[in-house]
Amino acid sequence: MNYQETIDYLYSRLPVFQNIGARAFKPGLHTILQLCAHLGNPQEKYRKIHVGGTNGKGSTSHMLASVLQEAGYKVGLYTSPHLKSFTERIRVNGVSVDEDFICEFTSVNKDYIESLSPSFFEVTVAMAFSYFEKCEVDIAVIEVGMGGRLDSTNIITPLLSVITNVSYDHVQFLGDTLDKIAFEKAGIIKDDVPVVISERQEPDVTDVFDSTASERHAEISYGSDVYEITNARHSEGNLVVDVVARMTGEVAYDHLILDLAGIYQLKNICGVLTALAQLRALNLRISRVALYSGLSKVVSNTGLNGRWQKLNERPLVFCDTAHNYAGVTYTMQQFNSLPSTQQRFVIGFVADKDISAVLDLFPAEGEYYFCQPGNLRALNATELQQKASEIGLKGNVYPDVNKALKRAIYESNPGDTIYVGGSTFVVADLDQL
Repeated sequence: MNYQETIDYLYSRLPVFQNIGARAFKPGLHTILQLCAHLGNPQEKYRKIHVGGTNGKGSTSHMLASVLQEAGYKVGLYTSPHLKSFTERIRVNGVSVDEDFICEFTSVNKDYIESLSPSFFEVTVAMAFSYFEKCEVDIAVIEVGMGGRLDSTNIITPLLSVITNVSYDHVQFLGDTLDKIAFEKAGIIKDDVPVVISERQEPDVTDVFDSTASERHAEISYGSDVYEITNARHSEGNLVVDVVARMTGEVAYDHLILDLAGIYQLKNICGVLTALAQLRALNLRISRVALYSGLSKVVSNTGLNGRWQKLNERPLVFCDTAHNYAGVTYTMQQFNSLPSTQQRFVIGFVADKDISAVLDLFPAEGEYYFCQPGNLRALNATELQQKASEIGLKGNVYPDVNKALKRAIYESNPGDTIYVGGSTFVVADLDQL
């Protein structure tokens, strides 16, 4: 099979969560353990960092990978889902996996895959582990797909575990309370492996992390206890911060530039800096120069897109992949801070999530352009319009995000602002990315 035939085969023969949701969810590690054993356990051949959490785990993974790359390491990076191309999920030093490798991996292992009946996600995880072995990476940053305890990535024993935060998402799979969700996230904490939690949250959440770390003799650090962000500002499209060490009160990092400019990165950066300090303690060579350089070049080093990304200047257009209540809260806060003669919103969602609380975050005085992502889980745009209308959000329906955005720009004055989002898959459909 050529590359397109291979991708079509993987999507058609294996359950794909991003397309069909719950029917593709296959919790548990038995199948991925069998698949990786068949491959010779490639995940055991290099050092790893495991990154979980509800929001920010993708950005955190990319930031860590970028800094390690600047430090001179050959870095594998596994993330999901992708925006444009399947190959984005698996990168080495920012370069996407070779299409030929995907074809070869699938062809060589096709019979075994069919006998095992794994999910699409299980196959992609195993493929990433194998590719990193083939490329002889020094270290791999592995992002959790969903939850943690039963996620396919959780067969690894990393140098360091990182958990960004806990909020409500995928409640039908992970639980309907924060402590239940925290229990699933805490499942990536391993025996005698240090863990960094980016932010200290409610006592119920903290208690879960503290007790799990204690049971597993894992040193635990909270990024928000180690560092404090001060004087956050935007400059030339970047987020610039000063970082104070809480223990001493002294400035640890002055004028730290992040090319990921979303204000929600303020929650991620303390965890990233604490994780880098832990990696230094584990004898990885990471200079201040590499740290500064890596954080200022995440997008160019790793190819990350869709995080508070500017698409147009006049009118000002931003897109963001935030798709749950906590994530959209921060993007709306940032969007509302922009000077605007009229706010416009191009939004779409998936159908298997309760979006009522998320819709409440959008202002009634905005102009709305309702669309739907181009995958099987999409919430019909007319149904979205009806749900939005019930709380006073008015607008027209468009068949896809590009037609909706084109119309929004056409109807805009130069001083208007346009937000594109609601779902990762809406952002993924943008022609401009």
